Amino acid sequence: MAQSTLDSMPGASTGTVVITEPLNFWGGKRVKPREEKNAEPVFEPATGRVLCQMVPCGAEEVDEAIQSAYAAYQKWSKMAGMERARVMLEAARIIRERREKIAKLEAINNGKTITEALVNIDISWKSIEYYAGLAGTLAGQHIQLPGGAFAYSRREPLGVCVGIGAWNFPFVIATMKSAPALACGNAIVYKPSPMAPVTAVILAEIYKEAGVPDGLFCVVQGGAETGSLLCHHPKVAKVSFTGSVPTGKKVMEMSAKSVKQVTLELGGKSPLIIFKDCELENAVKGALMANFLTQGQVCCNGTRVFVQREIMPQFLEEVVKRTKAIPVGDPLLGSTRMGPLISKPQLEKVLGFVSQAKKEGARVLCGGDPFVPSDPKLKGGYFMSPCVLDNCRDDMTCVKEEIFGPVMSVLPFDTEEEVIQRANNTTFGLASGVFTRDISRAHRVAASMEAGTCFINNYNINPIELPFGGYKMSGFGRENGQVTIEYYSQLKTVVVEMGDVESLF
Repeated sequence: MAQSTLDSMPGASTGTVVITEPLNFWGGKRVKPREEKNAEPVFEPATGRVLCQMVPCGAEEVDEAIQSAYAAYQKWSKMAGMERARVMLEAARIIRERREKIAKLEAINNGKTITEALVNIDISWKSIEYYAGLAGTLAGQHIQLPGGAFAYSRREPLGVCVGIGAWNFPFVIATMKSAPALACGNAIVYKPSPMAPVTAVILAEIYKEAGVPDGLFCVVQGGAETGSLLCHHPKVAKVSFTGSVPTGKKVMEMSAKSVKQVTLELGGKSPLIIFKDCELENAVKGALMANFLTQGQVCCNGTRVFVQREIMPQFLEEVVKRTKAIPVGDPLLGSTRMGPLISKPQLEKVLGFVSQAKKEGARVLCGGDPFVPSDPKLKGGYFMSPCVLDNCRDDMTCVKEEIFGPVMSVLPFDTEEEVIQRANNTTFGLASGVFTRDISRAHRVAASMEAGTCFINNYNINPIELPFGGYKMSGFGRENGQVTIEYYSQLKTVVVEMGDVESLF
């Protein structure tokens, strides 16, 4: 079943794919939009051509999807954890079998390189396998009470959960939200980003093929209005959102009106601290990984690179040399290491940040310009050359605000105490990193970072087993890891009296 869109992938190349199938999915099948009048074009970032049309779901369609999910939840939640695990493992197997096709479609819709997309699809099936392994372990506690009485707790599903995804990791985020939700016995209605809507419905078809009840994983398309309908719907028990801080605040506000549980994974402006005693080669590699994955469009990127003053010249020389050598171009070529940004407005926004940085006194050491690949079919794509900024200060716009593009801001520091204070002087708190050979310093700095993750002598390593989430305005709740089971379930306490009732009345 999930072969429909994927069938054309082996022979597909950049600039050739057109998607005409419906992008909504509920009741176990793709669903055509009721009306086409509000259709929005979805662009292929590498060429600027229209890939497909995204038609947002209205109130009736959102309700239909949620009712479908609720009916499936009634069946799924009554299954034993091991039964759910078997279905999930089959879904993981199908994804693994079709990884090249899914990765290709992801790269075409998102612009990331095929090399990164393949890694993303592997993360996705591993996520489903991981939570399948936990599905049969869900349990409560038994507590003995006086007089032979006892109590026990039950870990129960929440019901219908809503996932609202971002465009930078379309397939990964859909699996990261659905895998723990399904393991706990929930159903999920998922709304992908309107800019990257095409692979979530592939996941829905795969879950269907694996054997979930019809409606267990639904996909509704749309933007802010559709998201609002999901957050307000009375049958929704939880909303998990990945995206910007302003939108996250709105999601939280809307969900609060009916006291829905919320997980927010929001933006970041993460510090990467490089001490003079580091292994410089690894620090340079870490800085590149911390800034240029997915064209810099990663929320946990370490975009404030603090380098101890004594090694600043060597660091800049090496990082600029390697940044200039990054092959930019067709995302479907295995040799490409940076594709286009997601959209023309995003490209213009990032270039605007570089222009503003120059006005505020930053020095562009390389890149920061629109890039036109030599391949004629890529002339309309949203490419730019990766950029390194020197002479930065803490009060500059490029250092304070999330750019979400391939722009690295490098700042000097002198002492550990000073850099910790500067690193934490931000409203964000998603990630952080430190490079040093001093193991005591490494753990001391990690403990001092006001962030949900701290990488020591590496960066952007996020295995599915590890919890991921933010401090401060980067959000709350966690994704990945065993702890996420707690965010997709609720505890019920059952008290059992074995003797007579003692009453004051």
